[in-house]
Amino acid sequence: MKKKKLNLRDIDAQKHSGEHSHDDGHNHSSPESVSKFKTYVPAIFSFVMLMIGIGVDYFDALPFFKGWVRIVWYTVAYIPVGFPVIKEGWNSIKNGDFFTEFLLMSIATLGAFAIGEYPEGVAVMLFYAVGELFQAAAVNRAKGNIKALLDVRPNEALVHRNGNFISVDPETVEIGEKIQVRVGEKVPLDGILLSDKGSFNTAALTGESKPDTVQKGASVYAGSINLDGVIEMETTKEFKDSSIARILDMVQNATARKSKTELFIRKFARVYTPIVVFLAVGLTLLPYFFVDDYVFRDWLYRALIFLVISCPCALVISIPLGYFGGLGAASRNGILFKGASFLDAMTKVNTVVMDKTGTVTKGVFKIKEVVNDSAFAKADFMKYLMAMEEQSTHPIAKAIMEYKAEGADYEATEVSEIAGKGLKGSVNGKTVLVGNKALMTSNSIDVPAETDSIIESIVMVGIDGKFAGYVTIADELKEDAHQAIKQIRESGISKIIMLSGDKDSITQQVAKELGIDWAKGGLLPEDKLNEVEKLKAQPDTKVAFIGDGINDAPVLAASDVGMAMGGLGSDVAIETADVIIQNDQPSKIARSIKIGRSTRSIVWQNIVLAFGVKIIVLILGAGGLATMWEAVFADVGVALLAILNAVRLQKMKWG
Repeated sequence: MKKKKLNLRDIDAQKHSGEHSHDDGHNHSSPESVSKFKTYVPAIFSFVMLMIGIGVDYFDALPFFKGWVRIVWYTVAYIPVGFPVIKEGWNSIKNGDFFTEFLLMSIATLGAFAIGEYPEGVAVMLFYAVGELFQAAAVNRAKGNIKALLDVRPNEALVHRNGNFISVDPETVEIGEKIQVRVGEKVPLDGILLSDKGSFNTAALTGESKPDTVQKGASVYAGSINLDGVIEMETTKEFKDSSIARILDMVQNATARKSKTELFIRKFARVYTPIVVFLAVGLTLLPYFFVDDYVFRDWLYRALIFLVISCPCALVISIPLGYFGGLGAASRNGILFKGASFLDAMTKVNTVVMDKTGTVTKGVFKIKEVVNDSAFAKADFMKYLMAMEEQSTHPIAKAIMEYKAEGADYEATEVSEIAGKGLKGSVNGKTVLVGNKALMTSNSIDVPAETDSIIESIVMVGIDGKFAGYVTIADELKEDAHQAIKQIRESGISKIIMLSGDKDSITQQVAKELGIDWAKGGLLPEDKLNEVEKLKAQPDTKVAFIGDGINDAPVLAASDVGMAMGGLGSDVAIETADVIIQNDQPSKIARSIKIGRSTRSIVWQNIVLAFGVKIIVLILGAGGLATMWEAVFADVGVALLAILNAVRLQKMKWG
């Protein structure tokens, strides 16, 4: 059964959508607060009328409050909350959807009026309406975390055209244009920082509120908020391809991917509701053939109670709300699930496979150790090396150039590249060789035997035919890498594996340092895919793969759950993955597992609660031991309890 919202709210919103749309300088209430108040007016009116009617009935205070006066009074109390439900039920019937909760509530309450139980008829519909209002409030609150992302969508860009910065729609800015961002404004497009430095709040992208300071030439992402000084940038992507546009698209589409539990409940409700209606008809008529003292009114009353109790509101509202709460909680923690189905899939993962570079390491090379011959001072040795590497564009050369050496820089001339070996050139009149062992050996330079046991990437230096020393280059572990592996184990994952394209010795060293169960390096993309396929072929194995590069895309697609690092990760990996970790922290892997499990736990608690209470009260109602008031609790009361349980997800903490 397709769940629709009670349209008390919608009728009021349509009626007043045009009011208070201007600001005339007076102290009017905001349109939103006025609309919220008017949303509750029908329920408040019906409640007051019902309480007065029950009070007069109980104390018999007004002699004329009988007959048609009493009927009119309760009818007036019923209309504000009952008419929208009856109308919705009628519209559903016209659209071919006969068996909805609107029809159940309409039959039950109108039936109560037909047998003279006016207060109970009004009460059932009133509590149903109040329940719907609470449900709407809970859904809106659950959506709040996700809707907040929509507020970070930049609505203007100051672009440099014809000698001036002019305000335009970000979607009209082209790649390569210069834009300006003032203090407190949102960065409208992805780009490269042209100013010397900038400080940004990236909470909308990463879930982390601490400022992120970047230097000239660094990447800045759309949706970040400029915290310090006017900055200028050069755009590198169109708005539709920017980080924030991609995130918004993923979040807005997330709820379209339903979990298997949600889909089952919706299919179940379509079968369940007509069965309930026919059982109610049978409960009214069949006892005539089997009961000696059959009274139609009594059995009709039992059937009406049966209908109220059986309304599947608690299930069709609280279960999607639970998943929505899980998606919102994850986004608040910097984790984007592309659908509720992946929240479910995450709970079944028992094997975590991860890439190395960019996943548990920063993907940024740094000098780990400098070893120089005693014939050269360390500073001089590094100046010779840096003078040569300045001519190279290799990532390792970039790492070497970040080294800070005291004194004036040296300059290299006549530099030539020797394919697969390194560089040869002249520095300060000396012949300098920079590269691997093969380069040294081919130039008859003896290399110390100790270098053979070095695991890290090594750059050797020869000066005037003699070995001058070497530097080792290594990728740095992320700050939370150890914590990430520890938390993954604590979450109950039985096996942690590392697959990397980096050389096997380095992969094994990182795996040993982190305490990973098994690792393999030197793999091509197809090799990684084969390894994951082997794992998936094992019985009862559910694999989550975490990566960040284009080469990881095939494995991300093939795994049961693909997780991509969203900060440094490639667009292809992010598009292919099922879950995005926005700030590249591997510790979020365990957190995503915990959020998935918490969500599933809440959902199943609600299912057991709803079915358990309904079955008990249904039996009591069929036996004549339950009244409409118990029926109201079994329907609206259970729905509210389930909703409150689902809302707990928004308050939970996952360390």
